[in-house]
Amino acid sequence: MKRKSPKPAGLPKAKGAARTQPWHPSAWQVQSLLLAYPDDEFGRHLALARRVADTLPAPAVARPLLRFAAHAEQTASADLTAAYVATFDHRKRCCPYLTYYAYGDTRKRGMGLLKLKQTYAAAGWRLADDELPDHLAVVLEFAAADPAEGARLLTEHRAGLELLRLALNDDDSPWAHLLDSLSATLPALAGDDREAVMRLAAQGPPEEQVGLDPYASSPVFLPDPVVGGPR
Repeated sequence: MKRKSPKPAGLPKAKGAARTQPWHPSAWQVQSLLLAYPDDEFGRHLALARRVADTLPAPAVARPLLRFAAHAEQTASADLTAAYVATFDHRKRCCPYLTYYAYGDTRKRGMGLLKLKQTYAAAGWRLADDELPDHLAVVLEFAAADPAEGARLLTEHRAGLELLRLALNDDDSPWAHLLDSLSATLPALAGDDREAVMRLAAQGPPEEQVGLDPYASSPVFLPDPVVGGPR
């Protein structure tokens, strides 16, 4: 993906933004690459992940990256691709689209998508036509380019991220390592976030079945993603 440059570093951080470390962008970039569909470049991404992991000062962030890389390197490409599709395309409990956890299949999800797109545009980013702004790989790529604003978005979706992490761990999925690594870069769950995770786990996302207007120019529903399609 080609992106425009993010906003200048001299701009003040958003109020209430999570504190970031200088190495967080490197971790988020690698997590983004490994959470995307495993295409022909995936081998290069795994090699990059190993190099980056060796530079990270936090074992709780680095070690899960290395565990995932070891698994992926020992798995045939076709098998890894099939596992990715089975995990993220066919199981709603492992949905990689973050606004789903907050809004489910409701009209409010369309507004959540619009807000994300506006945040990216304000930072000089433009998504490809086939990309949804709430895919975790896209949010992490943005966080790597704009750490302060990206940390705010990740923290805002902390409950959904935790539910995804728990679901992947329950399924013994190798991608759980990546969510473990990501979680270690974020503030610990507490208070409202912890309650939100418990509520989501018990009740699931909202279930009003409607299109995604006004984000889209015509109604867009939430079918199972196309196998191997864009993130």
